[in-house]
Amino acid sequence: MSHTVYPSLRNKRVIVTGGGSGIGAAIVEAFAQQGARVAFLDIADDDSKELERKLAASGTPPRYYRCDLKSVDAIHELFPRIRADLGGVDILVNNAANDDRHALQDITEKYWDDRIAVNLRHLLFCAQQVVEDMKTAGGGAIVNLGSVSWHLALPDLTIYQTAKAGIEGLTRALARDLGSFGIRVNCVIPGGVRTPRQMKLWHTPDEEQRMLGLQCIKARVEPSDVANMIVFLSSDDARMCTGHEYFVDAGWR
Repeated sequence: MSHTVYPSLRNKRVIVTGGGSGIGAAIVEAFAQQGARVAFLDIADDDSKELERKLAASGTPPRYYRCDLKSVDAIHELFPRIRADLGGVDILVNNAANDDRHALQDITEKYWDDRIAVNLRHLLFCAQQVVEDMKTAGGGAIVNLGSVSWHLALPDLTIYQTAKAGIEGLTRALARDLGSFGIRVNCVIPGGVRTPRQMKLWHTPDEEQRMLGLQCIKARVEPSDVANMIVFLSSDDARMCTGHEYFVDAGWR
């Protein structure tokens, strides 16, 4: 499939969290196609190493770094190592998340803390790690991944939707605080994306037909559709785009 080429992304240093599979893998591949130098973080070793192998022949092959993003200490330890390998970070894509379902009555304090750590907390601490690089460079781009789920009030996702709503607030706040340094911060909000995980766990034939019936465009959203929006927002072509949410949901919301 052909793709738009953004010359401003060539040789940019990019970090993608949760880049080993699904939407994250599509983001890693899209930046590699642009000639960017990509580091991606994950804990799924098999998927991540397979993605490295798949993209090894690209002009600037991405590199996998294992990191449990629930640990702020792990983030603090890893980012200087990536900086030593690649140089200062130009673009951060905060993609890592987990949408496990949960019933309200089953939520414990421990589970709450764990899900917030998985879905919200690391976005701030990863951003904190790259801001000085971007200030030194005179600008940069941070793209956070939200979710259409809380806009639709889907069932059995109380903590996940709380976190994803928080990401939109975090995006606005960071955009305001960092804009004077030329750092743009945006949020991309996927709809029902056809990833292997979603197809295995949630997107039954009946659910797929229900989603298509509610979407304006009667076709499934693919990981590459989300990646294409992220690549655009990271490029100089989007130089005046910041502090906002961009839906890639085929008009579901």
